[in-house]
Amino acid sequence: MSKHGTIRRYTLEIEKISRGQFPSFQEIKDYLYEHGFEIGDRTIQRDIEQIRFEFGIEIKYNRDKNGYYIDYENSLNTESFFRFLEIVNTAELLTESLLESKDSLKYISFDTGGGLKGIENLRPLLKAVKDNRKISFTHFNFHTEKSRRYTLKPYLLKEYQNRWYVVGIIGGISEFMTFGIDRIENLEIKTETFKPDKKLNPIEMFNKTIGLVYSENTIQTIVLSFTPTQGKYIKTLPLHPTQNILIDDENECRISIEIIPNYELIQQILKHGETVRIIEPQWLVDEVTEILERTLAKY
Repeated sequence: MSKHGTIRRYTLEIEKISRGQFPSFQEIKDYLYEHGFEIGDRTIQRDIEQIRFEFGIEIKYNRDKNGYYIDYENSLNTESFFRFLEIVNTAELLTESLLESKDSLKYISFDTGGGLKGIENLRPLLKAVKDNRKISFTHFNFHTEKSRRYTLKPYLLKEYQNRWYVVGIIGGISEFMTFGIDRIENLEIKTETFKPDKKLNPIEMFNKTIGLVYSENTIQTIVLSFTPTQGKYIKTLPLHPTQNILIDDENECRISIEIIPNYELIQQILKHGETVRIIEPQWLVDEVTEILERTLAKY
């Protein structure tokens, strides 16, 4: 079976197990059969082992409930894994549609954000991160409008708003810097390796924020009130994994998130316009109010 077919099978197995209903082995097998996969017991057992080995997702059996579940506490990077499955399956769906009919492109509208620029650097960058190899490149800065050569210890590849970034450390500085791969040129993967600082965890760092800008400030509780209609979108596409529904009735959808506030948080709030109101903290109310007043003054 093709790699795409295997990933599709992994997706179906994860879908069935992650619903929290502790499906039995036979129920997982039946679910696969319903979606076109007629496979044996050993294949499913091997899939569970491979999902653990390749992606760090722990699928365990609960004897009391006679079913399987995902052990999130002992699993690695579950959010990244689910996003990976989403990307791969979307690509497979579009590929199959295009192979069936070249006219399919007439009925698909893609975002014109230019997210593919620099994508050829993604594979060598990933290898450099995995092998702890230093890299050097020229990067164009939008603020200074100048290009500069960097040597970087790469720790992480991050996707945000359909673009990819490499996150790493320069020289002896213990603070992460982020570079958009669409602005990277003359990439060189060096033979020189480095020993990652185990005290630094970029994934954990970004889990505490929205987007790319972070700080060492403390996590705060942000409470936002959305209109009931906008709340439907917020519930299906949460602002952050820590999102919690506080009120959900005919008057409002009120949520809370636990994050380190940053520029992207404010941008996310502003883009919802009149459909959102900040409840707390007060300093965030004041800051967004000032931004809106300055904006209004321009018209």
